[in-house]
Amino acid sequence: MREKVIFVWSGGKDSALALWKLMRSKKYHVEALLTTITSDYDRISMHGVRSTLLESQAESIGISLKKVLISKHISNEEYDLKMESALKKFKSKGIKKVCFGDIFLEDVRRYREENLSGIGMDCLFPIWKKDTKKLAHFFITSGFGAVITCVDTKVLNAEFAGREFDIKLLNDLPDGVDPCGENGEFHTFVYKGSIFKKRIELVKGGRILRDNRFVFCDLIPLESGKTERIT
Repeated sequence: MREKVIFVWSGGKDSALALWKLMRSKKYHVEALLTTITSDYDRISMHGVRSTLLESQAESIGISLKKVLISKHISNEEYDLKMESALKKFKSKGIKKVCFGDIFLEDVRRYREENLSGIGMDCLFPIWKKDTKKLAHFFITSGFGAVITCVDTKVLNAEFAGREFDIKLLNDLPDGVDPCGENGEFHTFVYKGSIFKKRIELVKGGRILRDNRFVFCDLIPLESGKTERIT
């Protein structure tokens, strides 16, 4: 019998690759996806994606979704308490491991491990230390599809927000920008790939600047009956 685990899901490509690897494993069964939602906007925290699209992802993947609601001005301490409360509920059901899509940030890994050890749970990092250039190319050539939803304008031009995550985009990234955006240069939303039963239909909306730094591209669920979509 495969061990039940929880997956901290962002909706982006790194999460998708890590989940893909877990779903192919004969050792683990992903019991639920856990995602933080900024309640002020009803959007995935950091990525800025509408929660309705997140729900469509979970439905298409076929894994239940647990939302952790946070405010836009939440402190680190409050965030930790919210996550701890959510995870303890899964622990009470016998689940002891939590999965993440992190790749190489040692401080982030250490932070997660320390927090989880405090409640008697362990971390799993399915794509840890994988080459990010190879991961990015594998994502694209394996039939996954994603859109850039947020860019840090300190390192990327605002026009990258809303672009398809494809080979052309990788070639256009400035020197020093990680191909997977692992340093926070950009975030993505995955709308198709082998982990989904059906693609997530959506259209691109406008861009918005927040904190005089981060540019978000709004993604809008495609209404039934319409034919325009991201190709």
